[in-house]
Amino acid sequence: MMIWKKLLHLLLVVMAVTLLTFVMTDRLPSDIAAEIAGHGADSAELAEVRERLGLNRPVLLRYVTWIGDICRGELGKSLATGQPVTAALRSHLPVTLELLALAQLFALLLALPAGIITAWRSGSLLDRLTGTVAFGCASLPNYALAMGLVFLFALKLKLLPATGYTPLSAGIVANLKGFLLPALSIALVEWVTLMRVLRSDLIATLKDDFILLARCKGLPTWRILLVHALRPSCFTFITVLGMQTASLIGGAVIIETLFSLPGIGRLLVTAIFAQDFPVIQGGVLLITVAYVLINFLVDLCYGALDSRLRTGVTSG
Repeated sequence: MMIWKKLLHLLLVVMAVTLLTFVMTDRLPSDIAAEIAGHGADSAELAEVRERLGLNRPVLLRYVTWIGDICRGELGKSLATGQPVTAALRSHLPVTLELLALAQLFALLLALPAGIITAWRSGSLLDRLTGTVAFGCASLPNYALAMGLVFLFALKLKLLPATGYTPLSAGIVANLKGFLLPALSIALVEWVTLMRVLRSDLIATLKDDFILLARCKGLPTWRILLVHALRPSCFTFITVLGMQTASLIGGAVIIETLFSLPGIGRLLVTAIFAQDFPVIQGGVLLITVAYVLINFLVDLCYGALDSRLRTGVTSG
């Protein structure tokens, strides 16, 4: 029962965000009909373009029509290129997904061991040094880190390409080389929050009675940390990881632009400058759906970690 309530809530969120996008794009001061008709077009030509695009209809009616098209699996066509929006999103989405997967993988490889070790050695010199490094990474925006990484690994060491995208079909090594610097630019910022929340929850868990009992039984430290303490300390960690992954789908715009990666973020930037409303609306829909689905999966992960939550979700 609770799952259906959650799905209904997520559906309402998607509809609210997409409706807001429709209203905001409708209120823009620019006239897309004038851009399409060209300079010097008279009022009759502008009226014909508006009628052909449906811009002369009320925004709510256009939104309802758009929802109907979505139910049929259609998102319209790009005003700039004439390409179906679904095809444009499909061609750009794999790039963004690969970037985010590598970025989150690198962030996890940094955050998990750092969070566990600093919680175990809380207050030690290692803990303070790790905190200082984390503070330095968090204080820099990812585009600044990106430029530093390009300067070091592309210009000085000449180990990795500075920009450009190589399809996976052209070779996995060349493909990964093009993604390493962009993914690291994101991961070096994202790992800090993950490490801090994991460290904080682990420190609290290590003070619980069941951890003291495990120590009294003579269990090795690695088993206490990885088996007994890590699992109940992952609730906030999973929440933050899910929120980061969802927000990065639309938030990797700067990185994709800097490294010339043809992802969803760069597609949306191009559509905004071109006033390509169908592409903007399709991109917002994709990002919103991804955001709410990831949050739904996070809730399901809670149930997997805690049987009490799983019972509550399944039984209502």
